[in-house]
Amino acid sequence: MPHISYSELKDWAFCAFYHKLTRVDKIDGFKGNVFTAFGSAIHNVCEKKLLQETVDEEFFIKQFEECLEKLDDDVKIDEKLVSDMQEQGKLILPEIEDALNDYFEEYEVLAAELPLMEPIEGEDYRFKGFIDAVVATPDGKVHIFDWKTCSWGWDARRRSEPMTTYQLTLYKHFFAQKMNVNPKDIETHFALLKRTAKKNRVEFFRVTSGPKKTQNALKLMTTALYNIKKQRYIKNRLSCTGGYGCKFYNTKHCP
Repeated sequence: MPHISYSELKDWAFCAFYHKLTRVDKIDGFKGNVFTAFGSAIHNVCEKKLLQETVDEEFFIKQFEECLEKLDDDVKIDEKLVSDMQEQGKLILPEIEDALNDYFEEYEVLAAELPLMEPIEGEDYRFKGFIDAVVATPDGKVHIFDWKTCSWGWDARRRSEPMTTYQLTLYKHFFAQKMNVNPKDIETHFALLKRTAKKNRVEFFRVTSGPKKTQNALKLMTTALYNIKKQRYIKNRLSCTGGYGCKFYNTKHCP
């Protein structure tokens, strides 16, 4: 059965034509870099820590090296940056477990990397995703959270930006559907892993995902699926050069 993920929805929201190039025509979009390699490595460490497995600096370094090796040959690697990231990762490691205990106090781990492949109401598509972590607290609440690597942290705008927080909103909706849990008993959080921060290198914060926000996120998904199925690939010219810009701007793929 066809499916859509949050990352694909995000690509479509960025630009429907970018979505066509990367998801339909299978032209490589963003391939990854040193920062994504670091993120993948530290994410693997967090998963091990959550499951209370022994993880040391050597494990992190090995994971980071393996993630770097998987990058495409044309990706430039700054050795000084890699060295700095190795030291930054070592500083993050001991704070992961402490941050979990400080934030949730008492909790039970229900799942790590929980897969989702849930039917979307009214559509012949499913929603695909992987929830980084699910824990339960004594008050009867279930908590979903997603690890995010960053430099110093997120400002207020980033923390509340709809497209960013829709990831957790959709995870909550389809997790509730999968597990037959009342959405009112589910809370959502981001866990920031901050490379350049001098303190509080691991920070949890709650993201509200109420009925109205869930409705907006599902409406965006429905709109995306309608246009994808109709093969309507309208260019969003605001994404050509704004923000991080588009790698296809002024190329043969998007002249």
